[in-house]
Amino acid sequence: MIPISDREQSERDQREGPEDPSDPRDSRDPPTQAQVQAELAREILRIHDESYGKGAKGAKAIVAGDWVIVLLDELELLPNEKFLVENGKADTVTQVRTQYMNAIQSSFRAAVERATGRTVIGFTSASSVEEPRFVAEVFKLR
Repeated sequence: MIPISDREQSERDQREGPEDPSDPRDSRDPPTQAQVQAELAREILRIHDESYGKGAKGAKAIVAGDWVIVLLDELELLPNEKFLVENGKADTVTQVRTQYMNAIQSSFRAAVERATGRTVIGFTSASSVEEPRFVAEVFKLR
């Protein structure tokens, strides 16, 4: 038979679980909103650069509630895209970019989920390939 004081200690141990073996001095604070936004801008710009062969001159990310908006400014076009735009086929370039963006959206969603720690439940993208050239990526979070 277990004495009552030992039984109470055993029950308390089961409720509280084992001690955390990590050193509390090693813990970090969660990232700030500015750090999350900087990471989002950097990652989305990197994915654009790697996926399209060119990126943009700059990126800005905005996190507001359940929304993430990433703006890429001064979008860089490939030579064939520039040729098409200069010859009145901007709609064709926009359509191809939109189709490609939809095909690779899992990369963008994953980057946003890593940076925010939240699930992306919706995504859309819009590109302006004529001057001024820019892209807006919009993510809805759970």
